Amino acid sequence: MPGPKDLDPSTSPRALLGAELRHARDQANLTQDELGRPLFVSGSYIGQMEAGTRRMLPEYARQIDEILGTNGFFARNCEVSNKSRYPDHFAEAAEAEAAATTIKEYAPLLVPGLLQTEAYARAVFRAYQPTATEEVIDELVEARLDRARLLSDPTQPLLWAVLDEAVIRRKVGGAAVMAEALRHVATLARRHRIIVQVLPFEAGAHMALEGSLKLMSFIDAPALAYVQGLGTGQLQDDPAAVARYELSYDLVGASALSPETSLALISSVAEDYAHEDQQP
Repeated sequence: MPGPKDLDPSTSPRALLGAELRHARDQANLTQDELGRPLFVSGSYIGQMEAGTRRMLPEYARQIDEILGTNGFFARNCEVSNKSRYPDHFAEAAEAEAAATTIKEYAPLLVPGLLQTEAYARAVFRAYQPTATEEVIDELVEARLDRARLLSDPTQPLLWAVLDEAVIRRKVGGAAVMAEALRHVATLARRHRIIVQVLPFEAGAHMALEGSLKLMSFIDAPALAYVQGLGTGQLQDDPAAVARYELSYDLVGASALSPETSLALISSVAEDYAHEDQQP
């Protein structure tokens, strides 16, 4: 029987690769758990690869070809499916984000990427890479704004962000940039496109003090959690770990201001920045 054809990179390579993986696994009469066992990954991880929410790593592709007898198909097409404009530590999370139906995010220091304006994103990337050329910064900003186009859909994904008060108080790019950035967040909230809360300084210690947290849920794949540090990031699919992160997010949200009070605070701080920018 002829094997599958190589993928067309002009289509959605990861979705096609996932569909071929599901087909080949079914043909081999293996469950997701059975295929995952020799790879030392969970059945849910296999399900996420099949759904296109997780990338297939080259070492897994080679093993899958051996197990399923697919004559190198997955090894050949793995590189195409893994091409990304994002840093390696964030690429999987960005691609999962694009497929998510619900995104919940706790942001301790910066406006979340999906909510950033061009000027704010540019200030962030310039701070990250002070010696980079303008062309490099332009590419990074363009990729971030492309991510934000997820919100052009009027209903999906549902985005619920909890912003630490440091996010709205930290003057990234100057007063004018901050005024625009916070007005943008407030506008999305007023249009009921996002839910936003502010965790005030007075809330004190909480479960997410150590860093940012993003939770993503999907129609046909298990939930994922993404935690990020300085130049690093980790996508978690273990149900127990995801459950712990969900509890952390819920407790942070419970300590935050209500959406109505948060919107009023964000708008007020935006106006303060606008007035500051107008001072001679």
